[in-house]
Amino acid sequence: MTSRRQSISKAAWRVMLSLALWGTSLPDNTLSAENKKTVLEHADLIEGGENPGPSGTTIPYRSAVGNVKFLHGETILQCDRATDWPESERIDLTGHIVIKDKSIETRGDRGVYHTDRETGELTGNVRGRVIEDSLAVKSARATFDQKKNELWLFSDAVAWQRGRQLSGDSIRVHVREIAGKKKVDEIQVFGHAFLAARDSLSKSPTLYDQLSGKQLTANMDERSRLKRVTATKNARSLYHIYDDKNQPSGVNFTSGDKIRMIFAEGKLDRILVTGGALGKEYPNSMRNDPEINLPGFRLRDKERPVFGP
Repeated sequence: MTSRRQSISKAAWRVMLSLALWGTSLPDNTLSAENKKTVLEHADLIEGGENPGPSGTTIPYRSAVGNVKFLHGETILQCDRATDWPESERIDLTGHIVIKDKSIETRGDRGVYHTDRETGELTGNVRGRVIEDSLAVKSARATFDQKKNELWLFSDAVAWQRGRQLSGDSIRVHVREIAGKKKVDEIQVFGHAFLAARDSLSKSPTLYDQLSGKQLTANMDERSRLKRVTATKNARSLYHIYDDKNQPSGVNFTSGDKIRMIFAEGKLDRILVTGGALGKEYPNSMRNDPEINLPGFRLRDKERPVFGP
């Protein structure tokens, strides 16, 4: 491998990029990425050179090291080290990675970003948020597609949003733009899917309505309130019931092949069960009994990632 190294500051970058070290004829410190440009705004050091390739070929590379910050359209990429492979339109990222735009932010220890497709993957202590929606997530690995407005979380994935916790083997988060802001409109959970939603009428202690299955889909309205949640395959629900004066009257357990919870203005309105429906009602005296919780119920608020301003 051959390489060259040079100190660089934000102010000096425009001059340095034109040197052979970066090895590109593109103007204004940019790299091609469809109709967008990838701009290296800052790095403490830059390196350039070649790595051995197959059949005696060489593969050119360019690296930015220390306090790295790229701009790609409205997307900001930050990390400790970034290596660009011009022939593949790929940037490898390591150390304190932050990928964000005006609405969505994801972080991790290692990752890759494809400038042509606006997709990428993060691994190692992955966490993220949808800023306008108070949604926070964590997992061991994540992939994202900015064109599809889609984020996938893998390996012990958890999402928190406005008194709700969703968890499972993997989670898909889809966002859409509403009044110029990106908000979550659908969350899908696969494998050991579980929803714990704070019961708004309970006071002390706080109680949680629960829904589980092998797969779960939650849809939200424009105000981020639940519209409906569907659990399939070995579906189970546990929810707290009240009389017409909003006084607690018991707890309902239901199981079936599919359970759909329908919400009106964010409040549970009705439940529809299909396929082998079974149910029972616990007396009001058991409302606080942890023994009636669905298998897999576990609040994980202490794991929720915290983000700075």
